[in-house]
Amino acid sequence: MKILNPKIHGILDYAVVVAFAVAPSVVGLAGLPAAISYALAAIHLLLTLVTAFPLGVAKIVPLRVHGAIEFVVSLTLVALPWLLNFASDTTARAFYVVAGALIFAVWLITDYRVAATSQ
Repeated sequence: MKILNPKIHGILDYAVVVAFAVAPSVVGLAGLPAAISYALAAIHLLLTLVTAFPLGVAKIVPLRVHGAIEFVVSLTLVALPWLLNFASDTTARAFYVVAGALIFAVWLITDYRVAATSQ
């Protein structure tokens, strides 16, 4: 069921940027997991700013491409603790698994087919 329109998705995208930016301090991430979180905040901000949807600024990246990137990122985030060998850090592991699951859930319910200018 596609219940999120592009505008609401954009609001959630900016919330994700803030979440990744503050996670090291709020959740207690350190080392590599913290560095990844800061990098993801910057990358997600850039992607959101250049997406062709109501809250994008440059409107370069089509919304469907944005969605495809988020799909891949969601799956990668769930696997990241094991891929980068920090799964023994239960806080970092939980953060990335939950973040990946939430991004996947948003991907599932977003209508990426709606025209960028219609919302």
